Amino acid sequence: MDIKWLEDFITLARLQSFSRAAEERHVTQSAFSRRIQALETWVGVPLLDRSRFPTTLTPEGRRFREMAEETLRNLLQSRASLTASSQNDVPTIAVAALHTLSVTFFPQWLSEIEKSIGPCGSRLLPDDFHNCMAAIVDGSYDFFLTFYHEAVPLLLHPNQFPHCILAQDFLVPVGLPLHDPQPSSLSPLLTYSPNSFLGQICQCQEAQAVLPYGPDTVRHVNENAMAEGLRKMVLAGHGCAWLPRSLIEKDLETHEMIALGKEIPLEIRLYRKAEHTRSVVEQVWQASQQIALCK
Repeated sequence: MDIKWLEDFITLARLQSFSRAAEERHVTQSAFSRRIQALETWVGVPLLDRSRFPTTLTPEGRRFREMAEETLRNLLQSRASLTASSQNDVPTIAVAALHTLSVTFFPQWLSEIEKSIGPCGSRLLPDDFHNCMAAIVDGSYDFFLTFYHEAVPLLLHPNQFPHCILAQDFLVPVGLPLHDPQPSSLSPLLTYSPNSFLGQICQCQEAQAVLPYGPDTVRHVNENAMAEGLRKMVLAGHGCAWLPRSLIEKDLETHEMIALGKEIPLEIRLYRKAEHTRSVVEQVWQASQQIALCK
């Protein structure tokens, strides 16, 4: 039995909709349905009354929901307790962060937090958007540090995953001076993977309107899911790209690369798992809200 099956079942019981529950769990509806069926097979009795709409639990399903919620709560609390005790009694938080923010923002943010609450251990997961989302949704991590733009909605319930806005960054179209577009020039464009977070922003109408060249005047020469990888490609002269300003501040100051158009504003947000109520999590959350208010 997979612990994710319990989380799936609890989500379905709360939302009473396979499609909405699958969306919140960030899986396809068919995969979600198979996991619920696997759980029912493991339990040995039907947990859902499939003859009724909306999705309704059977009497056995209602009893199992109570046991599942208590079991999951105990498991997560036990893991948090064991993790904390293994860190030499230093209170520890677990943060999932987008690759770029783990380099450009997390170290300074943690320093500000420690100025407010004292020494704080941390366990950092630098990963892509989807894996970071999964990490906070399944309770593996306390916080999720991410960029935000309205072109890529975050499907996190505000009561279960409240957030605060810590700072602002900008997505900047940049290249070497030789890539400053001229009339009739064909500009080499370095792009993110289309399903990546920044890749989706770069495909939005606002980004397309900002580019100083239209889609007919670019040639796609490289694709990379990581901003740092694209930065290296730009500096090596392979083309132009959209990059977070926080990542290229020094490159712009030294004129190693230049901005080719208008910036797109991004929020830097911190999401928390509301169920995680350890003292250090609450302290970090309160300190983060104070940081947000001071910006």
